[in-house]
Amino acid sequence: MPTSRSLSPFSRPRWSEADAREVLAALERSGRPVSVFAAEHGLDAQRVYLWRRRLGASAESTPFQELLVRPSPRAPFEITLGSGTTLRVPSSFDSDALSRLLEVLARAGAC
Repeated sequence: MPTSRSLSPFSRPRWSEADAREVLAALERSGRPVSVFAAEHGLDAQRVYLWRRRLGASAESTPFQELLVRPSPRAPFEITLGSGTTLRVPSSFDSDALSRLLEVLARAGAC
């Protein structure tokens, strides 16, 4: 009979932190929602959510970057990029041109 050490974390009744990290890494690689991933592997989805909260994995894997919008007396728009560079967009700037600018910045990984 296999010992609990020889079982994969997917089949262990209790997880160590290392086991949870292994499962969460597999979840991240799968790209699937927790409920689907858990069902596919016979896991309790609440267990996966619990470990993800405990280890802060959801914050690490979120590609979201905060955008601060502040009014400016100098320009109607200010866009602060992740690099800290601030773009001031005058009211005369065409909205189509602004869209193209944002697309170029997004492709360059600047925002």
